[in-house]
Amino acid sequence: MNDIEKNLLAIKKSIPQEITLVAVSKTKPINDLINAYNAGQRVFGENKIQEMTEKWEALPKDISWHMIGHVQTNKVKYMAPFVDLIHAVDSYKLLKEINKQAKKYNRVINCLLQIKIAEEESKFGLTQNDAITLLNSEEVKSLTNIHIQGLMGMATFTSDQQQIKNEFKKISTFYKELQPKHPYLQTLSIGMSGDYKTAIDSGSTMVRIGSSIFGARNYN
Repeated sequence: MNDIEKNLLAIKKSIPQEITLVAVSKTKPINDLINAYNAGQRVFGENKIQEMTEKWEALPKDISWHMIGHVQTNKVKYMAPFVDLIHAVDSYKLLKEINKQAKKYNRVINCLLQIKIAEEESKFGLTQNDAITLLNSEEVKSLTNIHIQGLMGMATFTSDQQQIKNEFKKISTFYKELQPKHPYLQTLSIGMSGDYKTAIDSGSTMVRIGSSIFGARNYN
């Protein structure tokens, strides 16, 4: 058994069965993904559309591909034939483009609304009020080729565990508040390699784990 298989099995043991594990494979070679695939992993997350498209073309077709990075509207067309879930949706403009491209392939593309929970300026995302406005908007309801299935958030990059916990609690509370009126919201995607256990304790239904499975990233 190789390191990737060992890491994957250890993580799967540490998370409840009902939690979706997204193996974040960005910058990793196809062989690494094949190792994870052979260990039973079927959900992979990428943050660059071109890289994800190349991997989709090369790998088995029963893989569920998640786009976890910030999305530019002009790139949506490249992933529209195959992407399963787009995590970082933060505008009506982007939803409209995803809907337009999905329609061309007679598909419904799942989306998560990215909520800004981090204090860092660099993080994208909607305010809670913006998200409520989007969910209630007639324009959004008329988009028949997208399905908003939940929320996504990224905590501040910090070693302060209490701050991370507070940020996760904030989005988790908001998620629960939305559900009575929007029962189709069934996914809360928070938590990465360093904080996924805190995220699960906070109510996460989906975690995005990369370096704990594949090892440190190579950005060369």
